[in-house]
Amino acid sequence: MTKVLILDDEKDIADLLATFLKNEGFEVITAYNGQEALANLSPELDLALLDVMLPDADGFDILKKIRQDYLFPVLMLTAKDEQLDKITGLTLGADDYITKPFNPLEVVARVKTQLRRYQTYNTGALAGDTQGVFDYQGLSVSLGSHKVFLYGTEIHLTPLEFKILWYLCEHQGQVVSSEALFEAVWEEKYLDNNNTVMAHIARLRDKLNEPPRKPKFIKTVWGVGYTIEA
Repeated sequence: MTKVLILDDEKDIADLLATFLKNEGFEVITAYNGQEALANLSPELDLALLDVMLPDADGFDILKKIRQDYLFPVLMLTAKDEQLDKITGLTLGADDYITKPFNPLEVVARVKTQLRRYQTYNTGALAGDTQGVFDYQGLSVSLGSHKVFLYGTEIHLTPLEFKILWYLCEHQGQVVSSEALFEAVWEEKYLDNNNTVMAHIARLRDKLNEPPRKPKFIKTVWGVGYTIEA
């Protein structure tokens, strides 16, 4: 059974989400503070929903602790509709964010989307040539195994990060716009002023030890998009 962790200090919200997810067949662990959430982290978790504002912790701190050891999807719940919060969460490794107040049915739909992506990543069933391998100046990306190596050292990516990198590899030598990248990876309509792609590219570059101003692999073509040069 798919196991989901919900962290929200507002008991009514946490319990409401738990009810909706349980009705969909998920096993749910509910935590009302940061310590409870940390105590329930384990390799058995498949996804986490984290509130940003907590009485005893910062949701971003919980996210950072998760990303030290785990790659499962994390969705941030925030009462603030502020770009800075969203960019912060995405840059730290969140896969999606949901602004309160929200429709529980939308949360369930987003949970299912992230789990499909994660399960696809883990089973090596991404669309396309499952034997595809990309090698470029010390960077090796295998679609079949979903593994990434940089100068022989494995780089651990989340499913979204891998999908972004592979899409750019597939289009090596081309400039891919943020709009095209978002719609290909997230499979949703791109909206203006969407910083999701930028935040994930920043985290991906960080994992690849890319110098911010002179990246070797993922380069920015200002006003156009991103490219891995041929």
